[in-house]
Formats: sequence, structure tokens, C-alpha cells
Amino acid sequence: MPSFLPFTSFADLSCFALVLGRTAGIFTAIPMLGGQRVPLRIRVVLIFVMTLVLFPVLKLKVPELPTDTISLVILVVREGMVGITLGLLAMVVTEAVSICGQIVAMQMGLSVASMFDPSMGQVPIMATFQSLLAMLLFFTLNIHHLFIRAMVDSYALVPLGSWHMSGGLMQFLIGAISGAFILGVKLAAPVMVTLLAANVALGIMARVFPQMNIFMLSLPLNIGLGFLALGLSLLVFIHTVQNAYGALPLQLKALFKLMA
Repeated sequence: MPSFLPFTSFADLSCFALVLGRTAGIFTAIPMLGGQRVPLRIRVVLIFVMTLVLFPVLKLKVPELPTDTISLVILVVREGMVGITLGLLAMVVTEAVSICGQIVAMQMGLSVASMFDPSMGQVPIMATFQSLLAMLLFFTLNIHHLFIRAMVDSYALVPLGSWHMSGGLMQFLIGAISGAFILGVKLAAPVMVTLLAANVALGIMARVFPQMNIFMLSLPLNIGLGFLALGLSLLVFIHTVQNAYGALPLQLKALFKLMA
């Protein structure tokens, strides 16, 4: 084997494959590190290099490995599920911001103005803008360091080949995914409330002045008030996303207890 590779036997190679599976799982699940927005070649190189860096440091106890290829592949897939489970927490915050952007775009009448997102297809421009803002906060707050540290710690709490899906873990993941919708509505609430009040006012004007073309008036008014509400609530948006990222350490600890 090449001298730069950190293994010399088949057992080390199999253990390296298991570490590679868990690393690939977490880097694939976190949109900022290895999601669909990142080109495939860069993802492959990043995952392989990160595994090469981590494998000699982990000092893993090699489990009893299966002798047939199919069982070994299944074991690698299970390790990948550990990484995906950890990265799901970051994905929840990202999807909540995307949901917020789609709600805002629909309320403002900008849902037609969309652009192609490799991870979600055609999405409104507002959703893309707010997702990029959340991605900037992700790296500014060093949340990527948190997940790399969690990936290293996971080998002590969840040894190789010990992952299993329990009822508590399933309930935790369902609660986390449902929390994305709640967080998305919270982030979009300032715009929703502002435009609701504007639509109520326009409805009253339509009854008072029937000859007025309320429809043509509402289009630019909703866009203008929507951008005004977004600007005034930007600090609230950043603070809410920051709090969601700040809750990740406690969620990771609870997740480790369920997976252990």
C-alpha cells in the first residue's frame, strides 16, 4: 500500500472504511460543508482528506469485523447513518431558514421570481438570500468546528458498529424535523404580520372606495412593506438563527445519549 496511507493491514483498511462512512455521512448531511451546493469532486476530496487526518488521531479499537463483503458494506452504511443523524441538526436550521424565505416570498408576491438551487431545484430568491445569510452565520459562529469535534467525540460515545435506531432516537429526530417548520414560521412572522395588517387595510379601502383598483395597488405595496419589514427585523432574524445554532451543543449531547 502507498506509504502516505495510515493503514498496513486489511483490518486497518476495514476500520478506515468505517471511519470514511461516518465522515461521509456527516459531511453529506450538513449543507454548508458537503451538501448539494458543494460540487461532487470537492465533496469527495474533502471527505477523504478529513478521514486521512482523523483516522490516525482517533486510535480506534477495531471491532470484530465481518468476513463477507456484504456485511462489511452494511456496517459502513450504518456508520454513515451515524454521521447523517449528527448532521441532521444543522440541516434542520438551514431548512427552517429556507421555509422562512419561501413564506416571505409568497406573502410578498415574489414567489414567481426564483432561481435554480442545486439542492432544492427552483426556489424563490428570498429563500436563497436568507439561506446564504444563515450559511454566513454558520461559519462566523464556528459551528463547523462544533460538528467536527462532535464527529471525533462520537467514536468514544458511539463505537464503531454499535449504532442502532431506537424509539427515543426516532422520536427525537421527528421532533427536530417538526421544529424546522416552527422555526421557519417564527423567522417569517414579522413579514407575515405586517402584510396581514396591510391586506386588512386594503380590504377596508376596497369597501370604502369600490372604484379603486386594489389589486394593482397591493402588488407594489406588499413588496415595499415586505422589504421594509425584512430590513427592520433583520437583527431579530440574526438573533433567532444564532439562538438556534447556540442550542446545537445541548441537542448533540442529547443525541449522543440516545445513540449510545
